[in-house]
Amino acid sequence: MYTKELKHGDQVRRFSIREAASEGWEVREEADSRLVKQTHIRDWHRLERARMRIDEQVTDLESRGWR
Repeated sequence: MYTKELKHGDQVRRFSIREAASEGWEVREEADSRLVKQTHIRDWHRLERARMRIDEQVTDLESRGWR
């Protein structure tokens, strides 16, 4: 449903949202293939807020040179 991957040198950050059947949606944040945060969300409005937070993090990382 949504995946964003950013790189800075050898570092990699990945954000993803995917449908998780009976659990609603799974929201994940990974750093260098290590799981940093995983959340399951069932409410559409909470999912929208989670996506906005991801977009803010991505914008911040991009402003610091991540591509």
